[in-house]
Amino acid sequence: MAACGESALPNPQDGRPDPGTPGLSGWSTLGTRAAPAADKGAARSGAGWRGAGAWQDYLPAERFAGQSTSQHSIVMADGTVLSAAVSLPADANGNRVQDRLPTLVTLTGYNKNLPGNTPVSAFLGRHGYAEVLVDVRGTGSSGGDWDMFGPVEQADYRPILDWVAAQPFCDGNIGLYGESLLGITAALAASKQHPAVKTAFLKVPMADAYRDIVFAGGQTSLSFIPAWFLLVMGGSALNPETLADPITGLPRTVGQLRHALTRQEVPFLLKALLGDDDTVYDNAFWSSRSPIEHAAQITVPTFILGGLQDIFQRGEPLLYEAIQQHGEAKLLIGPWTHTKLGAGLPADGVPALEHIALQWFDHYLRGLDTGADRLPNVTQYVQGFDHYVSSEDWPHPRATARRLYLRGDQRLTEDAPGAAETSRTTIQYPLGGLCSASTVQWTAGLAGNLPLPCLTDNRFAETLELQYQTDPMAEDIYVNGPILATLWVSTTARDAGLSVRVDDVSEAGIQPLTSGLQMLSARAVDDARSRRLDGELLQPWLSYTSASADHVEAGEIVPVSVEIFPTSALIRAGHRLRISIGSSDFPRGLPPAPLLLASAAGALTVHSDGEHRSSLVLPVVPTDALTLPR
Repeated sequence: MAACGESALPNPQDGRPDPGTPGLSGWSTLGTRAAPAADKGAARSGAGWRGAGAWQDYLPAERFAGQSTSQHSIVMADGTVLSAAVSLPADANGNRVQDRLPTLVTLTGYNKNLPGNTPVSAFLGRHGYAEVLVDVRGTGSSGGDWDMFGPVEQADYRPILDWVAAQPFCDGNIGLYGESLLGITAALAASKQHPAVKTAFLKVPMADAYRDIVFAGGQTSLSFIPAWFLLVMGGSALNPETLADPITGLPRTVGQLRHALTRQEVPFLLKALLGDDDTVYDNAFWSSRSPIEHAAQITVPTFILGGLQDIFQRGEPLLYEAIQQHGEAKLLIGPWTHTKLGAGLPADGVPALEHIALQWFDHYLRGLDTGADRLPNVTQYVQGFDHYVSSEDWPHPRATARRLYLRGDQRLTEDAPGAAETSRTTIQYPLGGLCSASTVQWTAGLAGNLPLPCLTDNRFAETLELQYQTDPMAEDIYVNGPILATLWVSTTARDAGLSVRVDDVSEAGIQPLTSGLQMLSARAVDDARSRRLDGELLQPWLSYTSASADHVEAGEIVPVSVEIFPTSALIRAGHRLRISIGSSDFPRGLPPAPLLLASAAGALTVHSDGEHRSSLVLPVVPTDALTLPR
């Protein structure tokens, strides 16, 4: 049974609320664990929001020839010693600058002393920034046990910043800077509101640890969790400091590996695979580690970089939106996977990423008028248009909801299905999508290095899936934002996964755009936290609690809201929009063992008749918004 206050489908059967319902025009926000959704206009009141500006390249002359790095210790209140590397600008002879400088702080779990990790940015160092790179507790050369973004680790952030601010090289102005894990720690550290922190520059951070990646759709991310844990464990095991000082380093490394094998990483992964309730359902553990739940405390100007094919594709615009509701934030999303950030820049006036970072830090740490505050609020690469486009906000303020219905003849149309239209059935199997564009995305782009055509063309992955597509478009259609698939389904098993891929289909081929993943048993939606556009449900807040889990009976027809992650794409006239529905998307996700046993074999049926109106809701923006950045 759905938990109190939750429903499997918050709207009426055809998904359309009463058009006279007050307060439902335009966008609402997406809620969080702590707060319900709100009217977008009301949410942003008093936010100090600025209109869209113009891009400009920024590249002043370098101030220094290089950097000099030294190792330091930071002692926490409980006696745990954290290890920090301080990189200061230096002249051609290696002499370190003696001036007090604005300072960039980065918190890592990947061992700062591994080759390539220090300094954070030689480019920014040559432009006159001190840089401090700290191994968080229990990783690299730091003592203690790793807490994986948790409360113990977060309690270290402010003392670290106290130490940095008190150093003779720091002029009292700190910027938080980092990518991926390092961007996540930067976001969490920014929420601590240390007075010396003046700004943050976050590259590909997540927003919601549970929904963005680890258990998206209620399935375990087998492409992400093992690889991430291996990076952290490997960084500790291969620590160069252990070789330099084995008396101190070897016991520390052994302790870190023992913790990983017996208390943290390996036990966590096993619990996730076996379906431990405290691990696989959303709870305080995930809330405390999700930057979006701390976003109201991020009050410094914040720049966020994201990717349309990034592993944190869902969360990057959400984190921007949450910060922008009460402070200054900018968002840049490119056509990137997690390991290809910044590829193709400069383009359309958008500079190289390091130039943007320098412009941002010079403005907010040095007090120079570089124009960083007047950059466009939101800039996104638009697939199909193949250019960067700027807008005033995200989600796009000019978007309207457009509903397309799944039809028995495999079409997507604006006309609702008739009473007698046929349903369609496919087999359930756990390894669908094994070679697809999704494989590249959810392996952080690494699988894209394999010479396999199926990694860029979804036809192989979609062979056993149910396809529905529009007629050739009579005009260009610009889609920007999250997408919702509301599917009426049944299964011969006790559970099933739902994978929904969205493609742009033309004579030239199939262009994968985005996708969604959802377990039937995890279908309960918290209506109060879900996002709407023009009154239409568009981004559901799936509850993912043990209380809301609800298995289905064989043959029972149930509605399922599948959150399809946000995209920006132009479907050209003459092209078709296609969705492909299957039962799995591996290795993006695999159900925990109990759900896998309940769903591994069976037949999945999608119903699309007058009583069961399966549909797709798109956020459509007028094409005159497709102007190149200025």
